[in-house]
Amino acid sequence: MTRIIGHRGARNLWPENSLSGFRKTADLNIAGVEFDLHLTNAGEVVVLHDPTLERTTHGVGDVAELSKQARKNTILRESMDEHVPLFEEVLEIFKPTGMELHVELKNCVNGDLYDGLTDAAVQIIRAQGMEDQCILTGFTRQVLEQVKDIAPEMRRLASLNAFSATILGGLQEALDYFDSHADILAVEKALLAHSWDAITDRIAPERLGVWVPNTEPELEFWKNTPIRQITTDRPDLA
Repeated sequence: MTRIIGHRGARNLWPENSLSGFRKTADLNIAGVEFDLHLTNAGEVVVLHDPTLERTTHGVGDVAELSKQARKNTILRESMDEHVPLFEEVLEIFKPTGMELHVELKNCVNGDLYDGLTDAAVQIIRAQGMEDQCILTGFTRQVLEQVKDIAPEMRRLASLNAFSATILGGLQEALDYFDSHADILAVEKALLAHSWDAITDRIAPERLGVWVPNTEPELEFWKNTPIRQITTDRPDLA
């Protein structure tokens, strides 16, 4: 059966990457949830998608610049009073569920991976004994290689879209690299549909995922396609 993964919790249902959204997502009958990590200069690993605050919170500036108190005072948009969550807080919600957690290691404002983020994230996961429950994900060689070096026992997921394929030297070069460096390849829906034959010639369908189909017709199409997982903003529909 195709696994359904809630994207940023379930961002079309509840405030994305919010504790309330994660709690509600945990109650859905789905296989897993995807969310994003950043590292602040105060040493906190926080759950937010963008490297800046403006789109998803009522704060301004770079996520990295948040002090511990400022993080607690930075309220998520579309919520009443929810602060930017810590990674530990999110793990606490999902640990009892056994759900698969797709944990994306994000880049900072200048486009580089945060110095120390991978190590900090792995330490937190190990402290919770959740190595088997978490899959570490990213778009770049740097992320996958860091995870392989720091936590070779943990599964790795590579994300791919047309832009990142170009950065990696083209689709075939990206597929060649990810085939040997990632356990799972999650591909943007348009690219996967357009390049299905080329992608499945290199990556077995049981290692493939698609993101982010959100309508009922799209979800029905991909549920009837032989892939491992669907990552969606509407896991309730799936």
